[in-house]
Amino acid sequence: MFELIRANKMKSGLLICVMSALLVVLGYAIGRVWMGPEGGIAGVVLAAMVAVVLTLIAYFAGDKAMLTMSRARQIEKKDHPQLFNVVEEMAIASGQAMPKIYIIDDTALNAFATGRKAENASVAITSGLLAKLNRDELQGVIAHELGHIKNRDILFMTLAGILLGSIALLADLFLRSMWFGGGRRRRRSSKGGGAEAVFMIVGILLAILAPIVARLLYLACSRRREYLADASAAIFTRYPDGLASALEKISGDREVLEVANRATAPMYIVHPIKAFEKRAKGLMSTHPPTEERIAILRSMGKSASLTDYERAFAQHHKGGHVVPRSALADAKPVAARAASAQPTANETPEARLRRAHGALDMVRRLHGFLFLTCACGARLKIPPTYSKAEVRCPRCGAASRTADAKPGEDEPAPASS
Repeated sequence: MFELIRANKMKSGLLICVMSALLVVLGYAIGRVWMGPEGGIAGVVLAAMVAVVLTLIAYFAGDKAMLTMSRARQIEKKDHPQLFNVVEEMAIASGQAMPKIYIIDDTALNAFATGRKAENASVAITSGLLAKLNRDELQGVIAHELGHIKNRDILFMTLAGILLGSIALLADLFLRSMWFGGGRRRRRSSKGGGAEAVFMIVGILLAILAPIVARLLYLACSRRREYLADASAAIFTRYPDGLASALEKISGDREVLEVANRATAPMYIVHPIKAFEKRAKGLMSTHPPTEERIAILRSMGKSASLTDYERAFAQHHKGGHVVPRSALADAKPVAARAASAQPTANETPEARLRRAHGALDMVRRLHGFLFLTCACGARLKIPPTYSKAEVRCPRCGAASRTADAKPGEDEPAPASS
């Protein structure tokens, strides 16, 4: 994994340099057109200032903004012991600090990670994901998100996104200024000779092409990092089928994630905007096709190493590769483990019903429900919006004080949902 991180840093640094060069060239061309021969340096300084300001905001407040926009709320271990246990396992497997855990109160299935480094990282998952994934699938999703953190993807994509935004902002500002002040500039360029006219044409072309090129670079790198996070998850869990099964459920889910938007969508494990996901193909997609990710994971067979992921990737990309060669040279064989014990086909309807009720109670506890046991043995689940002083048992009709209600007790998690 160390070699993978080092190779990622080299490629990330190269892409950041290319996008920075685009920003500098665009800034120089805009300054040259706006202020004449002496304005090129001023344009570069303006471009750098825009990028620095946006970078500082994203670096220090980007993760909080992402969590706020997603309406995620932090939980503690007593709120969901099974989830904390899974995250702790994957943090140990990946050799990282325990991230903060957030819940998004939405029935759609999805998850994302944020934070510029492992020490202040956060993982957010929807309540729908908790209710519908079994333990192996939940491990796969958490391992994928911790893979992003381990590989420094979040910090890099934040910086790349800021450069992309800076280029688009400057290009849009320049083109608008040409539209509203184009007459004055054309008169000045006619007085300044052919050189000024050439710079104006070059500036317009750069303002049109630079955002497109920068976005294509950003999207290509984003897709590659989703593959690498899948490979990392296979290593951390030693069970590629767990993540593959989770991706099948997430991609097959028709629920709309209400809190997702175009700005936050690239951070999720599967693109949450369903209409976009159907249309997005090839160059303009932030995520690889989910069915392809599933097929690669399924093709790994009984092994879970980077070498096996690369082999499976090459089968679906006609000899292409995603894992850096230096990381493959350092990769060690990793045998896939067996699936966790799951309910058998002979499970009784009563046992299946108890498991379903247990999963629902976990979700209720996360939503702030209080639990009260009546004298007749019935367990009353009181929603947080209930404001009356008493509640009546639907079984025996006895009245109980809501002040005696307590948060749901920690219970053994169901084996499957």
